[in-house]
Amino acid sequence: MTDNTTYTAAELMTINSARLLRDGDVVFVGVGLPNLACNLARRTHAPSLVMIYEAGVIGAQPARLPLSIGDPTLVSGALSVCSMYEIFTLYLQRGNIDVGFLGGAQIDRFGNINATVIGDYQQPKVRLPGSGGSMEIAAWANRCYIMTPHQKRRFPERVDFRTSAGFLNGRSEREAAKLRGQGPQTVVTNLGLLEPDEDGELTLTALHPNVEVEQVRENTGWDLKVAPLLQVTDHPREDELEILRQELDPDGIYLK
Repeated sequence: MTDNTTYTAAELMTINSARLLRDGDVVFVGVGLPNLACNLARRTHAPSLVMIYEAGVIGAQPARLPLSIGDPTLVSGALSVCSMYEIFTLYLQRGNIDVGFLGGAQIDRFGNINATVIGDYQQPKVRLPGSGGSMEIAAWANRCYIMTPHQKRRFPERVDFRTSAGFLNGRSEREAAKLRGQGPQTVVTNLGLLEPDEDGELTLTALHPNVEVEQVRENTGWDLKVAPLLQVTDHPREDELEILRQELDPDGIYLK
């Protein structure tokens, strides 16, 4: 029997992200924790989840943990295999992707993501990997979820560089930019869940078990709003932890 009272931050974020997915969702999947979240959802409450990988695999059913978007295990049993160009044009830009999972070094109060540089662009303190496909996913996926540890350096009031659009400087500005996707709907951290308010500003809507509001505020770089009806997420279930630990990531590549 799996102990569901002891779990890592990575397991907590993965399970809460998986719970956001709906049966039948078409999801643009990346590697790492989002990959685990999607495969967990498909093995629990969302058996009809359709997973699309950036390299061009549609309806993937990996028998083991894929180590990259080009891992051969993604092809076996998939519905279709096409080019990366077709994935972005015929699926993402046409509105056929329900969910995109994103992450980054910084997320600001309006859900904008920085994955490019820390510091000044011309003379950065740290140069990061950059956009990849995240800029297009943030703009065109019908809804986006972000997964990241909750640390003050990761949650500045304004990102150093805007790699991927959240709500820009407010929901009305995103709408004026004609970005069809709804933008980030939930940010899942190891402390709780943040969701945009009517103006697009991220607001604390749920705490994880044994977390206090002050702990979240201390790890946020702006005066964080708190929802009037603040929720508390459920503990990870035994079956969720068992699937993660024994089936999806038995070697602890991402979870430890």
